[in-house]
Amino acid sequence: MKAIFTAISVVLFATAAGAQEQTPSAPGAQVYFANLADGDTVQSPVTVVFGLSGMGVAPAGTEADNTGHHHLLINRLPLGQGEDGADELLYGLPSDENHMHFGGGQTEVTLDLPAGQHTLQLVLGDAGHVPHNPPIVSEVITILVE
Repeated sequence: MKAIFTAISVVLFATAAGAQEQTPSAPGAQVYFANLADGDTVQSPVTVVFGLSGMGVAPAGTEADNTGHHHLLINRLPLGQGEDGADELLYGLPSDENHMHFGGGQTEVTLDLPAGQHTLQLVLGDAGHVPHNPPIVSEVITILVE
């Protein structure tokens, strides 16, 4: 019985140690694409301007109420969906070719995207790159690069 209790305690401790407490989002806060819309046809390089209302932008690591920094999801399922969807909501977003971090507080980026269709979604992350609760995300848009 003691071994079962110890095993359960280790699992609970490991889970608690890995997950971060989620930062609350401001009611009504929104993130959006300021210069692109679903179905737009564009040329590469593509400038993407991030819009935010109801909260402020602050560099990663800044712990201030109602602030966060942008993340751009490229050519992947919407936030929270897919194999790692639940993990990214609790533990933070990875940094790779499908997840761009703007931890310096940047509000736009210019991308060299190959010709074809691409999906984009904006996510506001807290000081530790974890989406707020509830998450502040844009709609997923699809653009065509000629």
